Amino acid sequence: MPLRMGMVNSYLIETSTGHLLVDTASSTARNKLLAELERSGCTPNSLKLVILTHGDFDHIGNAAYLRSSFGARIAMHRDDSGMAERGDMFVNRKEPNIIIKVLLPIFSGFGTSERFTPDILVSDGYELSEYGFDAKVISLPGHSKGSIGILTGNGELFCGDLFENMKGPTLNSLMDDSAAAKVSIENLVGMKITTIYPGHGQPFAMELLMSSMTKAA
Repeated sequence: MPLRMGMVNSYLIETSTGHLLVDTASSTARNKLLAELERSGCTPNSLKLVILTHGDFDHIGNAAYLRSSFGARIAMHRDDSGMAERGDMFVNRKEPNIIIKVLLPIFSGFGTSERFTPDILVSDGYELSEYGFDAKVISLPGHSKGSIGILTGNGELFCGDLFENMKGPTLNSLMDDSAAAKVSIENLVGMKITTIYPGHGQPFAMELLMSSMTKAA
């Protein structure tokens, strides 16, 4: 992320039909992302889909570039699509401090060339089988209204920024709607989830998260 604000994860999945990328990092990390895609054998012909867990600049910053250079389609939830189209991560969110709203676009690296309209608007239950990936989209509002997760058939969850694992697995510290986040967590409890892949920090076991949240409560 810019200004040494931390690290953000992108997840590359190889399937029988090509590659999918979950989140794209900030545009300031483009060279590093492209190097990793090349190292992993992901070429313009093989990257089929970029699926975005939400509309923050540190997750969608390279989506437009990957579409134009790799031919990949872009998928995200309708409720966050305005962030990408207008280059404003506060679209469909509570109004931030005016200083933050003015300064963030200057340092984010998300300019006019990074804006885009998604090719696919996904919602809860959207299947990714046509891309050779046994997984589906699940709605996880809280961090933003259009936050989603990708749940695989074997119980792996790419959760975007609902959870983080910087100093241990926990709910992300930045929530637009805490009540919605609580409902999202309650919905996850009934699912067969083994491993969680967060937007920030290392993957962790679902049972470890539940244990730490129970202690915190």
